[in-house]
Amino acid sequence: MKVKRIVTNIATREIEKAKLFYIDILGMNILMDHGWIATYGSEEEMNVQISFANEGGSGTVVPDLSIEVDEVDTAFKLMKEHHFTIEYELTNEPWGVRRFYVRDPFGKLVNILTHI
Repeated sequence: MKVKRIVTNIATREIEKAKLFYIDILGMNILMDHGWIATYGSEEEMNVQISFANEGGSGTVVPDLSIEVDEVDTAFKLMKEHHFTIEYELTNEPWGVRRFYVRDPFGKLVNILTHI
């Protein structure tokens, strides 16, 4: 047996609040919408991963989600322009990523990153 996909489910009564953060800023697409559940994603081919950590690196807390983007500086700028709460400033980390932490509309701590 092999794992083919991992899906993150976030409980909310206000599904539409995800649009600005995940579609308009991060550029994801709606893959499925049944009204009671909306699945956002990308057609990019990705590796299946799940991480377990006792910290988020550089002494930060462990984020709920990590999303790799191609333009982290643009994502950071747009998150600030739309007044999303930045919890860890844009930083070049010693392990080769440039990242920041932001709270999504549901209070989830999201690590937005790119490899440098």
